[in-house]
Amino acid sequence: MAVGTLAAFWAVSLLLVLVPGADWAYAIAAGLRGRTVAPAVAGLVAGYVGLTAVVVAGAAALVAGSPLALTTLMTVGAGYLMWLGIGALTRPALPQAGTAEGTGSWVRQAVTGAGVSGLNPKALLLFLALLPQFTDPEAPWPFASQIAVLGLVHTLSCAVVYTLVGAGARRVLRARPAAARAVARFSGMAMIAMGVGLLAEQLLQ
Repeated sequence: MAVGTLAAFWAVSLLLVLVPGADWAYAIAAGLRGRTVAPAVAGLVAGYVGLTAVVVAGAAALVAGSPLALTTLMTVGAGYLMWLGIGALTRPALPQAGTAEGTGSWVRQAVTGAGVSGLNPKALLLFLALLPQFTDPEAPWPFASQIAVLGLVHTLSCAVVYTLVGAGARRVLRARPAAARAVARFSGMAMIAMGVGLLAEQLLQ
């Protein structure tokens, strides 16, 4: 795979990562709630690693080609986003200085993050449409290896951006509980809106 192709993909990938969405909302909420955003970001990253594996295995094309499977995935993903958004609205995250977090809390944050990214049907379709465009059928690397590398590049971009977003939110809003509560609730409303949008797409088809 040519370096120029990787650079072009990274530029497109980074632009997509920089667009606020469900991942941003979760990273911000994690930054306000915990001492570190590491477990939440690790979960988000794990979700994208899983999506990359799905594309490599060819399962994504099967899902995209099956109306029932795609509708089910869209509905589950929408429901999960709305559930998280409702939780953010009813229990808005606030900066918690010096709060000890147990292993269970870390695992819960990571699992939730993996669900946010891994159950996002838009992300699956994006991977399915975007990654193959940057592969080279004449390259010495197998197609699956090229997809894996591209997925890794995207995942690394996600890790860096979401860490900065979560840590930045915590630092900026640490001494502003009212603003932190407002941001957390806005993040919750954003996730609910995304979930409703996904459901509406299914109903209007």
